[in-house]
Amino acid sequence: MKSLYIMGTPGSGKTVVALGLAQKLQQEGYKVGYFKPVAEGRKISGSADMDAVLMKEVLGLKAPLEKIAPVPASPFYLSAQSALKDAQTRIMDAYEEISNDTDVVLIDGALSIDILSSHGLDCISLARKTGAFALLVLKVENDYSLDNAIFLNRHLLLEGVPVIGTIFSNVPRPLYAKTDGVYRPILEQAGCKTLGVFPTRPEIAAPTVGEYYNVLGGEILTGHDRLNLLVEDVIIGAMTMASALTYLRRAANKAVILGGDRADLALAALETSTSVLILTGGLYPDVKVIARAEEMKVPVILVHYDTYTTIEKLGQVSRHIQPSDRESIRAALENIVDYCDWKYILSKLNKL
Repeated sequence: MKSLYIMGTPGSGKTVVALGLAQKLQQEGYKVGYFKPVAEGRKISGSADMDAVLMKEVLGLKAPLEKIAPVPASPFYLSAQSALKDAQTRIMDAYEEISNDTDVVLIDGALSIDILSSHGLDCISLARKTGAFALLVLKVENDYSLDNAIFLNRHLLLEGVPVIGTIFSNVPRPLYAKTDGVYRPILEQAGCKTLGVFPTRPEIAAPTVGEYYNVLGGEILTGHDRLNLLVEDVIIGAMTMASALTYLRRAANKAVILGGDRADLALAALETSTSVLILTGGLYPDVKVIARAEEMKVPVILVHYDTYTTIEKLGQVSRHIQPSDRESIRAALENIVDYCDWKYILSKLNKL
């Protein structure tokens, strides 16, 4: 049995890489297990980790959810020390159970590599304990992302964790050519293998209207049955009509955030490619806005925060693939097939 610890930076899409790689390994005839030792993400019904639910259903895993994701860790985990009682023992016992009768176990890292370092349960410590190879998945934002890749590769090797390679994931289109043509060679010169460069794909990276509503709360005024629409851009409606029209026409599948009293701007937004109107300040809109939104089948969400607070909360919104999202699940596999050197991964695993 071999194990691969998928770790990296927040928002890089580690679970999506695990999902795609697991499907490809299954296609190649491998028995694949999935393990998320530290589950700090969102949950279903207050108990089950959503990533564990996704992988269990898509991969047909037999292990119970409490074994797949044995230890929860919220950002304020020190206030709930009981949740970490015997955490290391629970993690290793669960890992042993997950790894039984499997060829490969994909271990999904926490939000960032350092989480639970205070308890020796960070990604690096657990990779050493499980004897796993590391697969780095990193988000590209600018040239510092290259430095981050080199630093993490070196640090893992110094810590005694062998690195199978690096995947640059969710790479914005304007940075794709630079990542593939500049970052990749520099990383290779530093002695680090680049396994793939994945472009941003809306069906994987873009949150849905429903995920915005889950974070913002409020009241859904229209479009209750359209919460699955993707949001690829955000426009803040704090501008004059003349200035706003240019931005509204330029952005597709967007969320428009504006005060409930800006009927003129709301109506203009509804004439462009808009996925959702988010009205701030608790101000109910003009009846014309509601009527037009219903006609255009655009959800309208009324929140009681001011615009600044609403924008701050948007940082908590992230895409989370559901087991029913067949298109997103297929896209995760396509990323591995089209953009990843999966044969190299197989060759390394077969040598272990």
